[in-house]
Amino acid sequence: MTYKWIGAILVITACGGFGISLAAGYRREEANLRQLLRMLKFMQRQLRFRLTPLPELCRQAAGEARGQLRDVMLYLAAELDSRIAPDVYSCMRASLLRAEELPRRVRRLLSQLGRSLGRFDLEGQLEGLEEIAESCVQQLEQLQKGKIQNLRSYRTLGLCAGAALAILFL
Repeated sequence: MTYKWIGAILVITACGGFGISLAAGYRREEANLRQLLRMLKFMQRQLRFRLTPLPELCRQAAGEARGQLRDVMLYLAAELDSRIAPDVYSCMRASLLRAEELPRRVRRLLSQLGRSLGRFDLEGQLEGLEEIAESCVQQLEQLQKGKIQNLRSYRTLGLCAGAALAILFL
């Protein structure tokens, strides 16, 4: 009988942990979008006032981020320096392949950044960065709308699913 109770507690704990993990992923995605926005604004300033070369710009922009986003920008700078790929978009794709845990929204915005950088003159690049920054703001606002409710739902759903499974097993 005690094995059943121990199993029930483990099931509830595991499902609750999964719900908490979903909530943490939501927060991590929001943090990545905020870092990306800060990085895009930094890149706009650097291009507008210093005309920083692209590999160096990516290295400096990496200083504005942490974690996977920082790594992607450092990979991108290394790819640009090696000059193996024909364009920035190919270099960005290769960089994104190395960063497996980035949220889908952030990946999409970084891919868009790869399409924009290096293709146009200065004004075109600045316009592209502004467009990506606006998309980033929209994504952040979309996440913010249901943030509290979604986080609470993820945690509650995890615990309730665990309790339901435990009841079924008992």
